[in-house]
Amino acid sequence: MIKILTITGSPVEESSTDLILLQLQDKIVEELDGSPVSTEFHRLNGMIFVPCQACGEAPKPKFCFYDDLDELYSMLAECDCLLFGSPIYFDSVSAQAKAFIDRCNCFRPADFENENPDHRFIKLLKRKRPGAMVLVGGEEGWFEGARRTIAGYFKWIEVTNEGSIFYRTPDYNTIGTAIEDDDTLAEIEQLSKELAEKIRANHA
Repeated sequence: MIKILTITGSPVEESSTDLILLQLQDKIVEELDGSPVSTEFHRLNGMIFVPCQACGEAPKPKFCFYDDLDELYSMLAECDCLLFGSPIYFDSVSAQAKAFIDRCNCFRPADFENENPDHRFIKLLKRKRPGAMVLVGGEEGWFEGARRTIAGYFKWIEVTNEGSIFYRTPDYNTIGTAIEDDDTLAEIEQLSKELAEKIRANHA
């Protein structure tokens, strides 16, 4: 079973961030026609969890000591493709997205017992998976800060960034304008083909 995990950091339901992610997810499934595929879509805004507490301890046997993100952690560890999106807030990702990214520090706990002197952290995830990021901002928004944040996050959790969709909304007062933007729809179409090819190659 091919597992696609989609996570949105948008606080607004049916936002452009959400709609692009869902359209991309569905198009990948179409491209993988004939293969068994499961999809999971999660809105971080609907979850209750504390920010990273920088406890400095290796969380064993669970991923983390605090609250109950274990189900989403497990999906993240087991997925074959990750789609992650956020609106641009103050030149970075949303508070919801950043809080979750910080909480994923546990995927590489510190090597307190010096098991591998060449690395300060222990990789809990041993295989790389393809992924893509979606960012939505204003016409004059700066996307690079958010891009770097998610790119670093992907590297931390063994996800290779296979592409990005950056959408500049022309109207802050209208929700979900991206789904009517021809250029964005074309980007979704192309990226879905590329991701499906990568996923299929990993399952060959």
